[in-house]
Amino acid sequence: MAEVKRHVVSADEDGMRLDRWFKVHFPQVTFAYLNKLARTGQVRVGAGRCKTNTRLVQGQEIRVPPLAFETRPADKPKGDAKPLSKEERRFFESMILHEDKDIYVLNKPSGFAVQGGTKTHHHLDGLLMGLAAEKGERPLLVHRLDRDTSGVIVVAKRRAVASALGKLFATRNVKKTYWAVVKGVPHPLQGKIDVALVKAKGEEGDRMRASREGEEEDEQHAVTHYNVLDHAKVAAWMSLRPQTGRQHQLRAHMDHLGTPIFGDNKYNGDRDLPDEVENRLHLHARRLVFPHPRGGTVDVTAPLPEHMLNTFRIFGFDARRFDRDDD
Repeated sequence: MAEVKRHVVSADEDGMRLDRWFKVHFPQVTFAYLNKLARTGQVRVGAGRCKTNTRLVQGQEIRVPPLAFETRPADKPKGDAKPLSKEERRFFESMILHEDKDIYVLNKPSGFAVQGGTKTHHHLDGLLMGLAAEKGERPLLVHRLDRDTSGVIVVAKRRAVASALGKLFATRNVKKTYWAVVKGVPHPLQGKIDVALVKAKGEEGDRMRASREGEEEDEQHAVTHYNVLDHAKVAAWMSLRPQTGRQHQLRAHMDHLGTPIFGDNKYNGDRDLPDEVENRLHLHARRLVFPHPRGGTVDVTAPLPEHMLNTFRIFGFDARRFDRDDD
């Protein structure tokens, strides 16, 4: 069984938020899971309770309880895990953009969930469990994409690789480029959105919005660089580079600019769409560049999904203009 761990905040970590510290040291811990651990007092900073946005001070002790993926080996299959069916294997292999002895880089389809939920039974994590049943070692997600966001996602074949990549993804050494089609045209055509976000609960689920005065304790620092690659009267083709990795960051930031992403039913992008445009989220993780744990660089680009290609054709956008370095 795993035991309680105690970590001392280093000089380099002085001033770091607790949630970011966890991203570096325990990348498998989701924000929701960390929030639960903090809320129930299982994670402590110094001698007292803490929040996910608690700022750390050099020399403080962080108490980390046994974590769910440590009390049962996450890299071993569950007893009821079944090998992939032929159809599941074909589907998984159809997503592979790059594979080596340490990682898979996949092109996740729009509408395909990364992890399961109450009403979600078909998801990427389930396929990874099937691979574990076959190979005896479960591949692990390194980062996540929203269900309706398509594009590049990285999976580590072993826990040690997942840990190394998780720490890397918490830094600025990973270059992420997303493509989106938005309603209207942002002005200026190129810029930086530095708008902190807070989570707001609603009848249709959680969504992120710009922080307001008095919400500083709950806000999450969020920065996105954007560039309009082409535009028509009612739409713009965007290149988005997130500097931080907050939930729904790109979707909330585009809505904040007044140019929500086409088909975004949480952030006003599904209203008054042109008749020919399919009402699906037009957000695609286009390119990912990161150092490989064994050396060298992984640079992978994912082709656009069909519904975005159709929208590009409608507005005359040519994806071939920005295949690599200029997007």
